[in-house]
Amino acid sequence: MHAFLRKFFSGHRPKLGGLEVLKYIGPGFIVTVGFIDPGNWATNVAAGSEFGYSLLWVVTLSTLILILIQHNAAHLGIVTGLCLSEAVAKFSSKGWSTFLLGSAMLASISTSLAELLGAAIGLNMLFKIPIPLGTILTAVVVVAVVLGKGYRAIERYIIGFVSLIGLSFIYELFLAEVNWPATTRGLFVPCAPHGSIMIIMAVIGAVVMPHNIFLHSEIIQSRQLQLGDEQSIRQHLRYEYIDTIAAMLAGWAINSAMIIMAAAVFFAGHIPVNELAQAKDTLEPLLGNNAGLIFATALLFAGVSSSISSALAGGSIFAGYFGEPLDVADSHTRLGVAISIGIAALSVFFLTDPFQGLIWSQVALSIQLPWTVFALIALTSSERIMGIHRNQGMEKWMLWGIAILISALNGILLYSFF
Repeated sequence: MHAFLRKFFSGHRPKLGGLEVLKYIGPGFIVTVGFIDPGNWATNVAAGSEFGYSLLWVVTLSTLILILIQHNAAHLGIVTGLCLSEAVAKFSSKGWSTFLLGSAMLASISTSLAELLGAAIGLNMLFKIPIPLGTILTAVVVVAVVLGKGYRAIERYIIGFVSLIGLSFIYELFLAEVNWPATTRGLFVPCAPHGSIMIIMAVIGAVVMPHNIFLHSEIIQSRQLQLGDEQSIRQHLRYEYIDTIAAMLAGWAINSAMIIMAAAVFFAGHIPVNELAQAKDTLEPLLGNNAGLIFATALLFAGVSSSISSALAGGSIFAGYFGEPLDVADSHTRLGVAISIGIAALSVFFLTDPFQGLIWSQVALSIQLPWTVFALIALTSSERIMGIHRNQGMEKWMLWGIAILISALNGILLYSFF
């Protein structure tokens, strides 16, 4: 940790003027929507409705883990000029890169399934559009946005969506009667009520997602921040860290607000919640018609924005396998986007239970996640690849400890299903 802090604060520290910092804001917020997606909504509502405020600490812990992992992914992009998928293809054997990136592509498809499904559920709540049709409509919009706009335009869409989602839940918190002392304890004091271990692991697994790790390194390297001198690279690393912390804390606040809302309304009212549509219907008599409308609208925005993130991740992973960066004008990127969104959209037609579809999509991510985390840390700990910017000392061992913890927790989660 000391080495990590020295890297952050060493050397000339540029003034963090507002305009200067804003040049680096964006990549972290695209990643943020990945862990406020419909899968997170399901786990957060379950956590709050079943266990009240007591599991808020899980969001705090998982967000701290996420900050370190996502910063490490951005670290790779800034120093090497390669995204994670390109680095895996360049520095790994053909067999290992095929396995890792193939499984990551499956994870991207699984993520897209949850995102498209969440948006379709939102459309169904608002306009009674059948879920299969809503899925197709969302998929068309997402592909059009991803293939028709540049990074900077997409970043603006994403930040706008995140802002709307955050404002939606803040609005609902003002409508509900929140127990703030219990909220404060829950955020920072670990507690595992009887029967909560499944939800604890599900929340952690839903926050730290493999496609987000690939996506963050891709967006960072697309800005070619490594082209400057050594001082410039260190400056970019500092500014990127600000973006990552700001974005992850925004995600932490929104996820926490979901659990607080569910605790204040459902747990306090002894109302069981088993699906997202039920949550919207139950809110209306307690908080008024506006609360239900806001909930459904926010779910729609979350589904669309997180679908854009998963589509970008799919394009990045597929293009990286061929040693190419994400480029919406390139055939490999376009094919990756089409595979991620297309197969996910078609899969919705075979689901008999949308809520179970959301749950199983998170299980698929949990299976793949350890492979991505170990690959990332191995790359960023290599002196051959990272030079003087490699992970060292306490930072290195903290990252490996996180990787082992994630593997153990996801192993327990997988075991619990079988």
